[in-house]
Amino acid sequence: MRDTPVVERVDSAVYTVPTDAPEADGTLGWNSTTLVLVTLHCQETTALGYTYAPAAAAHVVDDLLAGIVTGSPPLDVPRTHEAMRRAARNTGLPGLVAQAVAAVDIALWDCKARLLGLPLVHLLGAARETVPVYGSGGFTTYDDRRQERQLRGWVERDGIPRVKIKIAESWGRCEERDRQRVRHARATIGGTCELYVDANGGYGAKQAVRVGRALADEGVTWFEEPVSADHLTTLAEIRGQVPQDVAAGEYGYTLPYFEHMLTARAVDCLQADVTRCGGITGWLRAAALAHARGIDISGHCAPHAHAHVAAAVPNLRHLEWFHDHVRIERLLFDGVLDPSGGSITPGGAGTPGLGLALATERAEAYRVA
Repeated sequence: MRDTPVVERVDSAVYTVPTDAPEADGTLGWNSTTLVLVTLHCQETTALGYTYAPAAAAHVVDDLLAGIVTGSPPLDVPRTHEAMRRAARNTGLPGLVAQAVAAVDIALWDCKARLLGLPLVHLLGAARETVPVYGSGGFTTYDDRRQERQLRGWVERDGIPRVKIKIAESWGRCEERDRQRVRHARATIGGTCELYVDANGGYGAKQAVRVGRALADEGVTWFEEPVSADHLTTLAEIRGQVPQDVAAGEYGYTLPYFEHMLTARAVDCLQADVTRCGGITGWLRAAALAHARGIDISGHCAPHAHAHVAAAVPNLRHLEWFHDHVRIERLLFDGVLDPSGGSITPGGAGTPGLGLALATERAEAYRVA
């Protein structure tokens, strides 16, 4: 159609935000987090998408994807999504390129919803009004006082009835401290709040089974990446030997990755990260794969990028309210959501698209490119 709107310009920007304290999980430490922002311009509409990735992802957007997206109709997101994936054939899709594709895909959906004057959840079609969240942080670098303060904030201030801490400190070499931190977490949150743990693939197979069985005494019900998700057979074997629900999938960049994980019966709940797995388009497809097998899906990190799509699938378990990303999204964006009571309500304000706007003055202090 002659009057069909098209994307007129694609911009990228990079923001790096220092952590509020040194952070680490079982296998990695960091002192800052980088967000790559994509902005699309279409007629009078400005739309945004983002990913948490190295600054090099912005170069992928500028050099590989912008030329494909410019001139494309934002109403036809699947067509442009497929064109971006095909353009990455020789570059290699998994990893950095998939993160760049995800940021652009999210921006395309945001643009389409804004053009139609709808919150994104209403464009996608809501399966639920609210999205349950769980407080996530509890880094291995925290001492008992800092961990307790963070947990009490989620449970007592925000009323979130489920929380997660990191374990497998130093690739599983601090097992007794892991157990002590879980005991302290349980004492902090009381007996009725759900308690989750995330090993980030830091344990060996038998160690993961031993720890999983021991943590059952503290009422731990979610064991995330007890071993590396690269080893699906081992992950499936551990799933059969521990009482917790085993979860993994946050490092999935392509649909076959999730299909292999589900075929291996490696997880009780599939995780997918909208900023890695191809954006809104990829996340919906991963959720459908899981739903076909009777498996729930959980959104990994980046809560405001996930909020609307999480509300659009019937098999959602919850969304990670991750400390780092919540801080960053509150700093960089206006229109952030309130998790009080343990859930968020995407689209509740009626703002079109994702409901976010870049807080330009606040964000400028963190812009690096």
